[in-house]
Amino acid sequence: MHTPITILAIAGSLRAASLNTALLRAIAGLAPPPFDIRIYSGLGELPLFNPDLNADSLPAVTGLRDAILATDVLMLASPEYAHGVSGPMKNALDWMVGNESFIDKPLVLLNASPRATHAQAALRETVVTMSARLIDDACISLPLLGSGLDAEGIAADPALRRAILDMLQCIRSFP
Repeated sequence: MHTPITILAIAGSLRAASLNTALLRAIAGLAPPPFDIRIYSGLGELPLFNPDLNADSLPAVTGLRDAILATDVLMLASPEYAHGVSGPMKNALDWMVGNESFIDKPLVLLNASPRATHAQAALRETVVTMSARLIDDACISLPLLGSGLDAEGIAADPALRRAILDMLQCIRSFP
């Protein structure tokens, strides 16, 4: 019997055909027990960050915070726009700065386009500043841009499947 490992997976894109969301769906489909991967779908419901607003009175913000706190590992997959982290992802992170949700939270960064190095670096800097514990060996870049693959295609590709399963093993082995 294995202790469940709950993962909250967040894609930084609101696009219906997002490669990052497809990657997270593929991971959720491939994850063996004891993994329980939950894909967060409320990114577009978060209000624009405004420090004058009381975060505790905003259900979308408290819902995200509570979802993060209730999981063992956080998994972020963000596209790169103009050499930066996507606006929806940055907005979500900004809302979480004022609470304890990221403190010592094991975190994995995924990249669906290895050429998107600026956003990955910025995202890494932000989450480390927020006191998350990066699982470096599980942070991977996969060459999905231009592949035409959906979640099923990603899961069926032998090299991508192996990279995902290896990444999950790194999470499982993380202290």
